[in-house]
Amino acid sequence: MRPDAIPEFAIVGHPNEGKSSVLSTLAEDDSVRISATPGETVVCQQFPVIIDGREIIRFIDTPGFQNPRKILHQLQNLRDSTDNVIAAFRENNVGIPEFREDCELLHPITQGAGIIYVVDGSRPVRGVDRAEMEILRLTGLPRMAILNSKDARTDYLEQWKDEFRKCFNVFRVFNAHTANYAQRIELLESLKNIDQDWQTTLDTVIAAFKKDWAQRNLTSAGIITEMLQESLSYKIVRNLADSGDEKRMKADMLAAYEKKIRKIESRAHHKIRSLFKHNIFNHDLPPRSILHEDLFSESTWKLLGLSRNQQIAAAGISGAGIAVAIDAATAGTSFGLFAALGGLAGATWAALGSKGMAQTRIMGIPLGGREILIGPVKNIQFLYILLDRSLIYYGHISNWAHGRRDYDAGTVDQKKDPAQSGYADQWDSGVRSICNAFFKEATQNNGTDNQDAEQGMKDFLIDQLQKISHSEHVKIM
Repeated sequence: MRPDAIPEFAIVGHPNEGKSSVLSTLAEDDSVRISATPGETVVCQQFPVIIDGREIIRFIDTPGFQNPRKILHQLQNLRDSTDNVIAAFRENNVGIPEFREDCELLHPITQGAGIIYVVDGSRPVRGVDRAEMEILRLTGLPRMAILNSKDARTDYLEQWKDEFRKCFNVFRVFNAHTANYAQRIELLESLKNIDQDWQTTLDTVIAAFKKDWAQRNLTSAGIITEMLQESLSYKIVRNLADSGDEKRMKADMLAAYEKKIRKIESRAHHKIRSLFKHNIFNHDLPPRSILHEDLFSESTWKLLGLSRNQQIAAAGISGAGIAVAIDAATAGTSFGLFAALGGLAGATWAALGSKGMAQTRIMGIPLGGREILIGPVKNIQFLYILLDRSLIYYGHISNWAHGRRDYDAGTVDQKKDPAQSGYADQWDSGVRSICNAFFKEATQNNGTDNQDAEQGMKDFLIDQLQKISHSEHVKIM
């Protein structure tokens, strides 16, 4: 392969073995048709991967093998008459209905595409599998086998490995439903070993993937930082005439305040979702995800073990007193519990009329009227809550494999306590200093005029996103 050529790989295998799932995950393309019904794919379809406007690699979805034993029998008979038995088989059978899908499958192989053979590792090796592997061996093309491990069972792993060693340059275990970024890169690294002549080209492909992912993290950090700035500095100011209903106006303003903050957070999450190419399926978060909890809902307080009366009592204490009240109600674990719960510990200060998060101030204005001001945020805990929720969302969306389609299925053990650990509870005093500086700038200046504080937050977020995307155990909550 020329160094400037676009590498092309045909994804082949038996029907309903996970070919389309593997392709969708590798190409990060949720437009790939995936079905539990065997034989849904009847024609080849190309899925190019484009980065910075340039195609860097191409994957081809193919129909499943229909008649591997008959194909192999013909190929064995053709070996004495031609060196290219695959092309000869297609030429002899392209017009025969029985071999229509088999000929379609073999077409990209006759054009020199590399081969990625996919099998379902949850079952034992069969005779038809051996026939398929021998057909692919006879192509003489660079080839890799993937054991698409749909569950944790390894009963037949060694059996499959023994067969793969006979016919393939490289083989790997790969779960297309759960593979994260790091695992996809590992697979591509292994792909380099299928042929020495392909290594230079695939090195370029992998470098492009890594650069693109780093840029996504950089952009995500900017999105989260902007969301924090806007949320923390947001305020509402309205005029109230002497005859006005102050209680009604404050209630309306609080509702408007909460709605705006929700919208700011939702918009940021949507931008991150688009960055990671989840464009078609509007899949839900796991059922027990803490992100289902509203930032301002009463249910968040119930999860802290506070009654309605305790909520109101805590909300009536201003400044540092709020932390003291919550500490007493949660056995002295206010910061750890709030940070650990992330979104579940959503701030309800404003909704409960407290001065803890968004202060309400009434000031005199000309003509005898009054001015009511809500915001900006006064409780730094809200910064940690927004950060935790954003990192949890990033971890979910960036590591949700495109080949997965059970969007309504939870990934969290239903027996676990929903109050699971987030990210903020792991941060040291250095990180908190960064957060404190950013919070001070965002709330005092209605935006971060201090570029050092803003850049410090971005750098911290880039580091966090990098750790999350390379972690084997992502918090999907």
